[in-house]
Amino acid sequence: MGYDRAITVFSPDGRLLQVEYAKETVNQGTPAIGVTYKDGVLLLVDKRILEKLVIPESVEKIIQVDEHIGAAISGLPSDGRVLVDRAQQVAQNHKTIYDEPIDTKSLVKDICDQKQAFTQYGGMRPYGVSLLVAGVDDKPHLYMTEVSGIFFELKAGSIGENSREITNFLDKNYKEGMTFEEALKLAKKALMKGLDGKFDEARVEGAFVDMKSKKFTQIEKKMLKN
Repeated sequence: MGYDRAITVFSPDGRLLQVEYAKETVNQGTPAIGVTYKDGVLLLVDKRILEKLVIPESVEKIIQVDEHIGAAISGLPSDGRVLVDRAQQVAQNHKTIYDEPIDTKSLVKDICDQKQAFTQYGGMRPYGVSLLVAGVDDKPHLYMTEVSGIFFELKAGSIGENSREITNFLDKNYKEGMTFEEALKLAKKALMKGLDGKFDEARVEGAFVDMKSKKFTQIEKKMLKN
């Protein structure tokens, strides 16, 4: 009791309870899915817009970070926006200084350094958001960042609500060397699985980064309806 009142205090069993509360915030967020395929990486999210008067295009859950990198957010959107804004500045600074695009892993490490710092200083709270970061360098990359500052590279994965069920589905059905169309079909089926009958194509958003163009591109709505 009381071990959750400060971020810098460990509980007797070695846990930072504020970090675990932040993880629970992510678990209640809208599901986001990332899938690597032969020539790139795609991201798919559910926007879950509850207010009828909200313009869907104003809700961003997938954001371009650099020309060749995009990120999907699950958890507190405001925290995600701040982290993505920082990542955009880091990518721009790298391009200005070195005259070349930043590699995806370096950008992910910077994001996670910022996340980790907010788990060890008093007067702060952990970022209540996880990110799926998709990028192409020498090959396609998909990274997942956790609230604690840990990151993993994945072939396919999910964050947010029902991520365990979605990840299990991806684990059983993912295949190496898939085409873009096959990866999109898999991601849509996985999202349907996670939403448990509440799937609505109108509130689904997608994007991909392709090796050929090395550019972040939004997936057109008509492609999501096929």
